[in-house]
Amino acid sequence: MDYDELIQLFKEGSYRALSRAISIVENKEPGFRKIIAEISRTGGNGYIIGVTGPPGSGKSTLVNELAWGYRSIGKRVGIIAVDPSSPFTGGAFLGDRVRMQRIATDKGIYIRSMASRGHLGGLSAAARNVSRLLDAFGFEIIIMETVGVGQSEVDIVKAADTTIIVSVPGLGDDIQANKAGLMEIGNIFVINKADLTGVERVEMELDKIIKMAYHSASWKPPIIKTVASRGEGITELIEAISKHERYLKDEGLFSQKRRGRIEEELVTLISDHLFEHFSPKIEDKVSLKALTDKIINHELDLYSAAEAVVESILKEKDKGGVKIET
Repeated sequence: MDYDELIQLFKEGSYRALSRAISIVENKEPGFRKIIAEISRTGGNGYIIGVTGPPGSGKSTLVNELAWGYRSIGKRVGIIAVDPSSPFTGGAFLGDRVRMQRIATDKGIYIRSMASRGHLGGLSAAARNVSRLLDAFGFEIIIMETVGVGQSEVDIVKAADTTIIVSVPGLGDDIQANKAGLMEIGNIFVINKADLTGVERVEMELDKIIKMAYHSASWKPPIIKTVASRGEGITELIEAISKHERYLKDEGLFSQKRRGRIEEELVTLISDHLFEHFSPKIEDKVSLKALTDKIINHELDLYSAAEAVVESILKEKDKGGVKIET
């Protein structure tokens, strides 16, 4: 199957073509940029929900029930489950997603398990491109579940329209420890396994965090209690997500947020391309060993060394400036 045929089948709604396109994009196989270019012409209607939180909080079960809840009101749901990377293969540890078997056979739900590939935020760069593919394919709801790695997992807010932070009774001081990072990015807080002892304490701690971190914000994150294993609280959670979506659109923040997301990704891609372009020149023109020796011997600092390398390379470039073709 060539790429033109693949793209055509993708546009016709072939799930096989969708899976193949995702694999090509995720692994950056030759021609992946052609697929990205083609699918970028469509889409933009999918609503992205980020679900994150510490390990053991029942995120996968919650996502399972959330997807089922959206299906019950006729929405097509795409799920990106970002799992820890295997140190041996680079692939996802939990690729089988056995806890999502209930929804895996529903034709209106598509599940893709991806590896975090060591990304500290628990969200690989490829996951964003996969969300675009799911959007272009016609999924109205896209749920991104990320690795539960704690405070470093704050970059989900850059990818999602609504970010859900999941907590659970029994984590002790983990909520306080996460307060300065993870707990300040949530649009909705969920206390899962709310049938366990200690749910009142968790709710009280979350309420304190919300009052401190969001005291001047126009959106006050609600606290939703769920027992995902029994499907309890899912309707209320979907209603809270809808309210947040309406808030974003009524306040003009929805398009602003998406614009900021594109600008941030554009800067990252430009940086990556510049590095790829200049990296060979650095190796050709500069003795990294000599610079490293000077830094180790305290003859030079890292920033000065880096500036010297960049200045050396720029001297060889055309001084007429950079022209951006649009």
